[in-house]
Amino acid sequence: MIGALVLALVFAACSKVSEGSGTAPAAGEHSWTQPGNLRIAVQGEPVTLNPLLSANTVEGLLNRLSFDVLISVKPDGKTLVPMLAADVPTTENGGISKDGLTITYKLRSGVKWQDGVPFTSKDVKFSWQAVMNPNNNVNSHVGYEDIARVDTPDDTTVVFHLKRKFAPFVETIFSESDNPICIVPEHILGKYANINQIPFNDTPIGTGPFKVARWIHADHIELVANPDYFLGAPKIKSIIVRIIPDENTEVNLLRTHEIDWMVEPSPTLYRVLETLPDTTITLEDSPQTLNVYINNARPAFKDLRVRQALAYLIDKKTLVNKLTGGSASVGGADQPPSSWAFEPNIVTYPPNVAKARALLAQAGYTPGPDGMFKKNGQPFSIQISTNQANATRRLVEANLQSMLHAGGIDLQIKNYPASIWFATYGQGGVQSNGKYDLAVTGWIAGLDPDDHSLFRCDQIPPAGTNYTRYCSKAMDAAQDAALATYDQAPRKKAYSTIQKLIATDIPEIVVWYTRFPQATNPDFKGFAPNPINEAWNAYQWEI
Repeated sequence: MIGALVLALVFAACSKVSEGSGTAPAAGEHSWTQPGNLRIAVQGEPVTLNPLLSANTVEGLLNRLSFDVLISVKPDGKTLVPMLAADVPTTENGGISKDGLTITYKLRSGVKWQDGVPFTSKDVKFSWQAVMNPNNNVNSHVGYEDIARVDTPDDTTVVFHLKRKFAPFVETIFSESDNPICIVPEHILGKYANINQIPFNDTPIGTGPFKVARWIHADHIELVANPDYFLGAPKIKSIIVRIIPDENTEVNLLRTHEIDWMVEPSPTLYRVLETLPDTTITLEDSPQTLNVYINNARPAFKDLRVRQALAYLIDKKTLVNKLTGGSASVGGADQPPSSWAFEPNIVTYPPNVAKARALLAQAGYTPGPDGMFKKNGQPFSIQISTNQANATRRLVEANLQSMLHAGGIDLQIKNYPASIWFATYGQGGVQSNGKYDLAVTGWIAGLDPDDHSLFRCDQIPPAGTNYTRYCSKAMDAAQDAALATYDQAPRKKAYSTIQKLIATDIPEIVVWYTRFPQATNPDFKGFAPNPINEAWNAYQWEI
């Protein structure tokens, strides 16, 4: 953060790890490269291209090709960058009032929507109203629900009046939060009672550097450069986003140079990708965790002893060593060690099958002759799920199946397409609707450590993204304390409490802290992901 809003996380920029054995021609262009045309592969097909309805990182990436936020951040993870805003509000420049309840943005002049209509402060106000419209299938209202009203005194000024202090406001509202939301056009969407099923969701109009030309469902999305982009015409003329639900196929396309970028491959592919010739591999530092969500609404998991047993049965170090190729580190609570909020002194659960079995026995489970537990004559059989296209998460499931079996728990695997797995509550999503027992999933924090959307009682869907259905008065109090001040010292104390509660109550098990391997054509230049979004500077890309 700038000024009183001290930036939450300090990250290293993505670092080049290796490049394949091939040598680029002197001109810096390989024969297979299509100058001006970027070819991308993603695992999951988006549900929508409307940024208000996005619910996963693929949709977030695509959003930022066509739309903009008010404030972004550079790859260092600490230098805020005004996008649609003309500057970053701070207490020093008067953008943040002394009482912390009024945030004022000056907007850039001369920005146009891709249909030529001028962008104004009314679009920002409307975007907030659309987020808060209960008829819209918006995934999260975090921060937006703390806004009492929005004033637009002129076309280039937006004033947010808050109900209460919200410490990460600048890093959250139309910025690089854990659920980034872009500004949308009032003149197009203002006429709809809801925006869930409208033509705009397939062929949106944004302010961004690329226009969506066509979406061939289950196959690819075509984008073309927006020559009138307010930060300058993109250097790339067109982008083809291929939808490839199998990661092995994506690797082969990279190997045969039919794509220029494999977006966010699974960590388990890191060592494989390193062997590919003429391919640049980077490890992208990210405030992301890989987690096992525990559905606290399930009767079995209401017993803390059962959740503790699960924690003792999951050997995190083995999972990291076997499945990430050294690209990740063992997890604790949900804040990574690079965060100023990180708390190292939490309860841990080193692998201990005997202790896990003893806890299950205390919880009323009885082992049969085969060592598998039963209760009231019924086998202790539970289900684990994830998005089926993610190879690493499938391997995590397979390993967990073996680990839990050693503890006397039968674990069955049932996976889902990404479009269903990640969908919002209103779209019938598996996680959001609590249609799982255990879930292998990830979370990317925003620039601020704010995680109240995951753990506060009032964030249980459909109100928010507390997918574990965990509810604790102590957690709510700690979250309130973390958000009520712009001072880092008391916030750090609150996040220490939050992490200790996560470790003690076990609503989820944080398996590892992620670094994304990114695999690209060495002729793809200007690729510099920030910790939240790879496409924040897409107008600067070249190939």
